[in-house]
Amino acid sequence: MSAVAFDPSDYNRQLDAKVERLRELLAPFDAPEPAVFDSPREQYRLRAEFRLWRENEQRFYAMFAPGEKHTPILIEDFPIASQRINELMPRLKAAWQASSALSFKLFQVEFLTTLAGDGMITLCYHRPLDEHWHEAAEQLAAELNVSIIGRSKGKRVVIGRDYAVEALEVAGRTFRFRQPEGAFTQPNGMVNQKMLNWAYEALGDRQDDLLELYCGNGNFTLPLATRVRKVLATEISKTSVSAALHNLNDNGVDNVELVRLSAEELTEALNEVRPFRRLQGIDLKSYQFGSVFVDPPRAGMDPDTCELTRRFDNILYISCNPETLAANIAQLNDTHRVERCALFDQFPYTHHMESGVLLVRR
Repeated sequence: MSAVAFDPSDYNRQLDAKVERLRELLAPFDAPEPAVFDSPREQYRLRAEFRLWRENEQRFYAMFAPGEKHTPILIEDFPIASQRINELMPRLKAAWQASSALSFKLFQVEFLTTLAGDGMITLCYHRPLDEHWHEAAEQLAAELNVSIIGRSKGKRVVIGRDYAVEALEVAGRTFRFRQPEGAFTQPNGMVNQKMLNWAYEALGDRQDDLLELYCGNGNFTLPLATRVRKVLATEISKTSVSAALHNLNDNGVDNVELVRLSAEELTEALNEVRPFRRLQGIDLKSYQFGSVFVDPPRAGMDPDTCELTRRFDNILYISCNPETLAANIAQLNDTHRVERCALFDQFPYTHHMESGVLLVRR
């Protein structure tokens, strides 16, 4: 496999370089030494996506170098992917080679697996899916013990479930999560579990309330809710909101109010710029917010949302882009200091890294 610079013997050097990069970015804010959470060296990635490349009347898993669309890197195995994905890959390939109903105009395959052992495969086609495909896919799902999603233009066929089930342990308690097909999930399950435990510890046991922005499927919401009186959480994706509501109910977490608003819209609501019908029945003034938790996209928090977080004594911030994290800290540095920081190596063998900071009021 050469689609990424996979060299386990070089892992420690690469991780040290990321730690040094984070130190440099946070140095202007007198940040303490970051806690470092490493990754398994291989079989750590729980999801993977491949294009299919046709050659000599056969289809192969393929990836492409950035900016390159015509020279495929053919994949036989994928050591950075989970053991379950590596077990499924050859069996799925053998199935489509033996079945024209499965292989005809198949152009992309997506795998989603979990630490709990669940699996889901999405097959994408440039054709309508007929009864022959459905029969072959049902047989395949039973043989592989996975759910299968068939996608073609304007159509989605679900065999089994349209989500995978994950189980993560935080502070001795196991939380179960529904992870919908096509929605964002943390790719590195072991590092995600370390990240949840760090956030749980950093927030501490509190008697006031938590505001959470960008809550997704409730990955952080569930464990953090056990540390506070109650939580107001926001998320804009309908699919993620639906999954989060199920996850809260399934885990018996009953002190969370979830609203489908963007971070920018909630900022307007809290600033009383305008009302939102989706907030009907929720008394914002009843909350005694002591902390805010944010896990924004790569662009970081917009200036208004960043300014909103200044109201809180504690800002717990998980970032997938240390540059935008540093820019947001710079905006808040006159009122908040970095109490804790951490590096989570979600993406070994790449320059990407996940980081976290706890900012407390000066």
